[in-house]
Amino acid sequence: MLPLVTLKTLLRAKCFWRLAIPGSVRELHKDYRIVPPQNFSNYESMKQEFKLETPEYFNFAKDILDQWTNMEKAGKRPSNPAFWWINGNGEEVRWSFEELGSLSRKFANILTEACALKRGDRVIVILPRIPEWWLANVACLRTGTVLIPGTTQLTQRDILYRLQSSKAKCIITDEVLAPAVDAVASKCENLHSKLIVSQKPKDGWGNLKEMMKQASDNHTCVKTKHDEMMAIYFTSGTSGTPKMTGHTHSSFGLGLSVNGRFWLDLTPSDVIWNTSDTGWAKSAWSSIFSPWIQGACVFAHYLPRFEPTSIFQTLSEFPITVFCSAPTAYRMLIQNDMTSYKFKSLKHCVSAGEPINPEVTEQWRNQTGLDIYEGYGQTETVLICGNFKGMKIKSGSMGKPSPAFDVKILDINGNVLPPGEEGDIGIQVLPNRPLGLFAHYIDNPTKTVSTLRGNFYITGDRGYMDEDGYFWFVARSDDIILSSGYRIGPFEVESALIEHPAVAEAAVVSSPDPIRGEVVKAFIVLSHDYKSHDQEQLKKEIQEHVKKITAPYKYPRKVYSSWETATAPGK
Repeated sequence: MLPLVTLKTLLRAKCFWRLAIPGSVRELHKDYRIVPPQNFSNYESMKQEFKLETPEYFNFAKDILDQWTNMEKAGKRPSNPAFWWINGNGEEVRWSFEELGSLSRKFANILTEACALKRGDRVIVILPRIPEWWLANVACLRTGTVLIPGTTQLTQRDILYRLQSSKAKCIITDEVLAPAVDAVASKCENLHSKLIVSQKPKDGWGNLKEMMKQASDNHTCVKTKHDEMMAIYFTSGTSGTPKMTGHTHSSFGLGLSVNGRFWLDLTPSDVIWNTSDTGWAKSAWSSIFSPWIQGACVFAHYLPRFEPTSIFQTLSEFPITVFCSAPTAYRMLIQNDMTSYKFKSLKHCVSAGEPINPEVTEQWRNQTGLDIYEGYGQTETVLICGNFKGMKIKSGSMGKPSPAFDVKILDINGNVLPPGEEGDIGIQVLPNRPLGLFAHYIDNPTKTVSTLRGNFYITGDRGYMDEDGYFWFVARSDDIILSSGYRIGPFEVESALIEHPAVAEAAVVSSPDPIRGEVVKAFIVLSHDYKSHDQEQLKKEIQEHVKKITAPYKYPRKVYSSWETATAPGK
């Protein structure tokens, strides 16, 4: 077997692939329709008209949400809820903007009074898709505390790392993850407040449901400057531990207007359902800022597991007009028969998080009569490129640059490349830095500087622009694995693997998958003491080990050991 250093180099020299999706392509759906844009006439006018003013002070809760409350009271907004939540068991929550305001002010008072948090203090929120997650987001805005979301798949070790590196003073979670927090809390000197969402009390924790019953909704929103830190998102890198990406009150609070107004094309009459995990920036994109900037209704389904039948039933039974999900979800959905379902209200479908296969968009269109409008962006940005209504969709393309950015394809020296030539995807940031870009990586100036090349921010993705101005994704320029919309750093998985006593060395790479886009593949050299063990059983044991050490979505779905004849990389 090749030495692991050489193996990693060879395996990671990967290229981009497009995967064929099984199933025959049928004739175009009889109800196929092109829905005209609501907020603009065409791409050219959208680019010309878009302009964002940056005020000295800005707070999304006060300047956007509370203004929609005023519009409601004045009868100038449709009777659409601001928030609509179901759990599949008959429970349902609907809030107007006024009710959202009142409840979030109660939550804000809990943060400032019971938790003694001050402006700029950091709050980790690890909750599933429950109403309290949305209230926590708005309460942090109102108090000027810095929100740090986390996926519920985080392990005890992940939580410890985030608490220590962020210096968070408060954590909010549920009874599932509370024991993991308690196990590491003594190692986190800055942590002094813990809030739990539970029907039952727990020692050492403030019970949020009980506290909300007693809290006052009389709260004055803090006056935040537009460039104050608003939120921190952990994002995986090629090497080392996840980085902290810092966003200001304006970078998302104002910057995401380009998503809501143009890509999602929302109005106050719309109901948008975004299925993203609450731990990722995509939820900030399409479950908070973009919809509420436009005064639309945010629809949420608790949905612990992605189930196609539940998706179809929900789209059929509720007046959802805009559906936003990852390519992996669409891949799973088209594997099922949709003929018995009618999505009467649905008029716009979008996708982001990873490249979507042309075969998927074609089959979705054939079965629903609707196109999927792919968008491209990062944790560090708002929408970079997108397919917009009224624009010709080139299957497999990311579309054209959003009005928020000047996007170019660059060579290694930062020179702009002509159409048809592959290079690094960059955003011009000098002389004027665009609004929808992150501030910096927290406590990591070296990493921040490394993203700059001349006058451009380098996304880390490679692509090309065609003669018509459409951008095409080619590959990551680093080793990040994009699986089911999740970013996975090889280093994190390799570190978990070698902690197992049977693993002497490990190399982790990406492998194409017809459903998830990519999956983690591990090549391991086994310790001599374990070579006589049952191979299949040992693989399962190692996979379960990784699930316990780090978030379960990172585990290697494919494992090849040193005594096997490995297939060619990427197969």
